[in-house]
Amino acid sequence: MKKLVVFYSMDGNTRLVANTIAKEASADILELSPEKELSVKGFTRYLWGGKSVLMREKPGLKPLALNPNDYGMFFIGTPVWAWSFSPPLHTFLSQYSFSGKPVALFCCHGGGPGKVFRKMRDAIPGGVILGELDLQEPRTNDTGTQMEKTREWVGTILGKLR
Repeated sequence: MKKLVVFYSMDGNTRLVANTIAKEASADILELSPEKELSVKGFTRYLWGGKSVLMREKPGLKPLALNPNDYGMFFIGTPVWAWSFSPPLHTFLSQYSFSGKPVALFCCHGGGPGKVFRKMRDAIPGGVILGELDLQEPRTNDTGTQMEKTREWVGTILGKLR
């Protein structure tokens, strides 16, 4: 079964985890890129991001390098924004069906996952959710331990596919 890691990352935390998952799972990787990158800095970007989540915005995405319809299993990741998932991931999830397909969810955050996994599950109707992983700022917060936790989680997820 072909596996795909799909993610959006702003600060590199989710990218670090996605790359670790892709290597461990022998999966292809697809980073989502909005057509218009976030240009605000500092605290303003948190306000902008929170507004985008609350307004349920779906920004346009740059063309995808891979076709998600060619894959049978997905790892889907996001940073936590306003206790939810990022708008670029919202766009992606609204464009593809994961019904009947195995999906594993992951997120990176600065203080907690909030309701991100419940909201992601709601955005993936019919997807067979195999597990969830949340990590707190893995680039700067005990990276080695968190990447080991990620590798172990991937092993557990892959074990459920057998």
